[in-house]
Amino acid sequence: MPDLTPDTIHAATETLSRLTAYLRNDPDPDQALALVEPLLDEYTGLPVQLADTLRALARTVHHHRPDTPHSKEVDLLLRELRTAAWEQSDQHTLHYVLDDLRSLYARKSPSEPGCGSCR
Repeated sequence: MPDLTPDTIHAATETLSRLTAYLRNDPDPDQALALVEPLLDEYTGLPVQLADTLRALARTVHHHRPDTPHSKEVDLLLRELRTAAWEQSDQHTLHYVLDDLRSLYARKSPSEPGCGSCR
């Protein structure tokens, strides 16, 4: 695996920006759900990954305290990172929203003309 750089992380965020732009252009819902699904995977999706990243960053700063001035401000910032991580972790259930949306589209009424009892 190649080393991570700010450019590789920027490429990932650029991909998310492209996805957002694509979704704003009113694509087919099935395609949109398929594209968003990896982002909201219960185990590897964006909320889980971002939470883990925030925790790892807090841990890194905490372990390198000799290099970081000790202060209440640093403690507060580390606490904010950990709180944000928990908030992101709470979003891991968004994959259920995709399941519910798929179910709704699978049950959508036909677009054929006719009265309700004829459908």
